[in-house]
Amino acid sequence: METRQANAVKGYFGEYGGAYLPPELIPVMEEIADEYETLRRTPTFMEELQEYYTHYVGRPSPIYYAGNLTEQIGGGPVYLKREDLNHTGAHKINHCLGEALLAKHMGKMKLIAETGAGQHGVALATAAALVGIECDIYMGQIDIEKEHPNVSRMKILGARVIPVTTNTKSLKDAVDAAFEAYLQDPVNQFYAIGSVVGPHPFPTMVRDFQSIVGREARSQFIQMTGRLPDHVLACVGGGSNAIGLFSGFLEDNEVSLHGVEPSGKGFKDGEHAATLTKGTPGILHGFRSYLLQDKSGQPLPVYSVASGLDYPGVGPEHSYLKDIGRVKYTTISDEEAIKAFFALSRTEGIIPAIESAHAVAFAMKLAKENTEKTLLINLSGRGDKDVDFVLRHYGKGYL
Repeated sequence: METRQANAVKGYFGEYGGAYLPPELIPVMEEIADEYETLRRTPTFMEELQEYYTHYVGRPSPIYYAGNLTEQIGGGPVYLKREDLNHTGAHKINHCLGEALLAKHMGKMKLIAETGAGQHGVALATAAALVGIECDIYMGQIDIEKEHPNVSRMKILGARVIPVTTNTKSLKDAVDAAFEAYLQDPVNQFYAIGSVVGPHPFPTMVRDFQSIVGREARSQFIQMTGRLPDHVLACVGGGSNAIGLFSGFLEDNEVSLHGVEPSGKGFKDGEHAATLTKGTPGILHGFRSYLLQDKSGQPLPVYSVASGLDYPGVGPEHSYLKDIGRVKYTTISDEEAIKAFFALSRTEGIIPAIESAHAVAFAMKLAKENTEKTLLINLSGRGDKDVDFVLRHYGKGYL
């Protein structure tokens, strides 16, 4: 199966992607695309980025055999790609460093971004401090209250955290607010999008920066086990951690790829964020993808216990991979994710981000059904940010 044909048309993955923008932003995005294409082929830029990955982030992140969890499940062996061990605690630092270095090379004065769970915000604030650029982070008021430890980290790192109190006060509204602020000065600001979403070139650019996860994982798994994994899994909100891991295995058709979305409290409108499972093609935030929308094309309210997954759209490459059948997209509920959160914590001593726990939860089901098959999960982030929230809302059932 040919999975890369979508890149034949610039900025599109099949019918998805593109750049649906106000006229004044078109030359700005074209400049970013041109500068990125130049720099990604410039040895000094890529060497500088790799130096940071190695000596600052701590790459390569290891693969760990979760033997205790595997034994508890009673199924196939489960392995974890430990992106939670990166500096800042998640995969987000991979593309934030790339975007910050690109902004610096372009002479931008400020990085601007949205964040949901706060991991992108922390990573971007970290990268901004490193390269010496100002940083504004827009965050929904609900997420500020839920992810307070990450808010504190962003402030300590020197970023300005701007609460968003409109509409649902969550990730979609933070994106709206950040985009409005960016429109006020797109010449001196750089909108560092936090996932494989947005107008071209961001879905491609963020994927390229995250592809280091897949390249490492493929090589490490073969070295560790002598073969490729049978199943590769990752949670999907916007989709950056998933596409980063999947990119290393897309051409290996014998490897099954699974994207895990949040079904939240159920499949009523406003109670889930399962975009690929329940959505239809539409346009949001400058790109075309699957979208949770009403009959008039307006985005529906979304929800997930994981702040980093409650977005009504999804990366255009994921939309394409769904349509051609290369990736299977499934769902996990809040309850199942929290159960997996505690299971991994208590069997392996690894507290996962709630986002990552969605992938762990589906892996636990899949492993039980496939006792002879190997599973590789992208443990995309650690759960430090979530512990207070989990204990407050779910502790009674587990403590």
